[in-house]
Amino acid sequence: MPISPNQGSTAGGTAVTITGTNLGGATAVRFGAKLATITANTPTSVSVTSPSGAGTVGVTVTTPGGTSNPLSYFYIGAPFKSSLSPVSGVTAGGNTVTLTGSGLATATSVSFGANAATPTVLNDGVLTVVVPAGAAAGSVGVTVTTAGGVSNGLSYTYVDAPTLGTPDPASGPASGGTAVTIPGTGLTTTESVTFDGVLAPFNILSDTALVAVTPPGTAGAVDVVVTTSGGSATATDAFTYLAGPGI
Repeated sequence: MPISPNQGSTAGGTAVTITGTNLGGATAVRFGAKLATITANTPTSVSVTSPSGAGTVGVTVTTPGGTSNPLSYFYIGAPFKSSLSPVSGVTAGGNTVTLTGSGLATATSVSFGANAATPTVLNDGVLTVVVPAGAAAGSVGVTVTTAGGVSNGLSYTYVDAPTLGTPDPASGPASGGTAVTIPGTGLTTTESVTFDGVLAPFNILSDTALVAVTPPGTAGAVDVVVTTSGGSATATDAFTYLAGPGI
């Protein structure tokens, strides 16, 4: 006589179906000592709503013909989330986030705001999930659903990919050292700036501007790349290194 599912929240409320024979006219279904609410009954099945409980209990069905042998049912506590890493990413989604806590072994979904994704459970304390696309930039709540219930309390921030304008000045000596203002959008979370692939020191002025100091380079036009937590943007051939004079 199987039971499905054989686990659920300690708070109760799980829809459970017990199948077998001679189950018609069921008068009681007990989870341990507690009565469940019968929602449907046929000669081969009984559907119930589980009562609250804890640990492992025996489930029995009582009919006019007697009481069945017990089936094991496992009560699972609600999950607990302690950390999320990273806590931000591109609005388009697609990056992998690691979530730690406890009671995560039965996780079936992780929601970022209104958008859900299916996690990969590593163990009871760790899962990973690929972040779904967000509706817009901004912070959303992160919710984990398990057989034990739902947990929230952490947040994730969607960040738009940056855009770049024309650097000012747009040229400087190949020896480097030029302070260049780079306009754009989504620059608040800038993580790196490169000129022709070489990292440059920078200072964020606002979400729409930053200043970078050019590293030494080779004469000619080079790409400027700004990388933020929302992604990368490239200004192609946007800065020109000038060769020094020779005599």
